[in-house]
Amino acid sequence: MATYTHGHHESVLRSHNVRDIANSAAYLRPHLTAQTRLLDVGAGPGSITVDFAGAVAHVTATEIDESALSLSRDLAAQRGLDNLSFSVEDVHALSFADDTFDVVHAHQVLQHVADPVQALREMRRVTVPGGLVAARDADYAGFLWFPVLPELDRWLDLYRRAARANGGEPDAGRRLLAWARAAGFREVTATASTWCYATPEERDWWGGMWADRILESALARQLVDEGLATPADLRDISEAWRRWAGDGDGWFLVPHGEILARA
Repeated sequence: MATYTHGHHESVLRSHNVRDIANSAAYLRPHLTAQTRLLDVGAGPGSITVDFAGAVAHVTATEIDESALSLSRDLAAQRGLDNLSFSVEDVHALSFADDTFDVVHAHQVLQHVADPVQALREMRRVTVPGGLVAARDADYAGFLWFPVLPELDRWLDLYRRAARANGGEPDAGRRLLAWARAAGFREVTATASTWCYATPEERDWWGGMWADRILESALARQLVDEGLATPADLRDISEAWRRWAGDGDGWFLVPHGEILARA
């Protein structure tokens, strides 16, 4: 397995906790019913997972270890939900039987795994014939922002280098269709959607989150430990994020690739 580049620092969870069906899985929503059995691969803090639980019969949430899985387990308990189960899993070799789930979903997961094609093969194996495998991933090379700040160019370069050093593919969004076809899917619908941050509140949240993340997360430790950046470099990037957030002209676009692949 690849290493999860972001880690689970509060600054990372601050970003992940706002995700739900509407902003992160709208392409899948029309295919969910009250009878759907759904596997959520890489559930993270569980905000999308518990949203699914309100729309389908049952959700099985997975993560790479018990510590990561406890985040979604705790959120489900806080919401009083009883139609979820939890399992520590490696997406390259899932423990579930063939043809177990109607829908298998992964959000921002395939960019981090060592072999996304094998992961998709496993996701397909545990999906019922005619069911759906759904995946959505950002594409870092497609990120766009204004004003142009050289420190943010440096941030993007450092992130992509760190992600690849960890065995991932940060520009996954554009590759999802190719990976699905390589995994043996013949019926694949590929789409795209975006997150855009342009209001003062959105800039404050997105820029402030990254200003903290570049100093305090697992990514920050990796960049310094591997000699890719110095603490001073990271402080410069953090300050640039805060300048961007405070600029009334500030605008940031995050593109995502999406696939719905028929098993």
